[in-house]
Amino acid sequence: MKTTEFVKALRAKSAAELKSELAALRKEQFNLRMQSAVGQLNQSNLVHDVRKKIARVKTVMQQQANTQAKAS
Repeated sequence: MKTTEFVKALRAKSAAELKSELAALRKEQFNLRMQSAVGQLNQSNLVHDVRKKIARVKTVMQQQANTQAKAS
């Protein structure tokens, strides 16, 4: 999935769905770190990709929180 499609999909999600997405990404990041530590990680670029996805999810969450704060 391309970055713009990923961000559009994130913006369509609710806050609860974003939290579950963030939890899943953090679990994936942990698993990749463990694979890297053991030496079983073949695609080292996945660690970088997951970090970027986590940052994007957190950014969208913050944007949604700011728009809700302004609306109130």
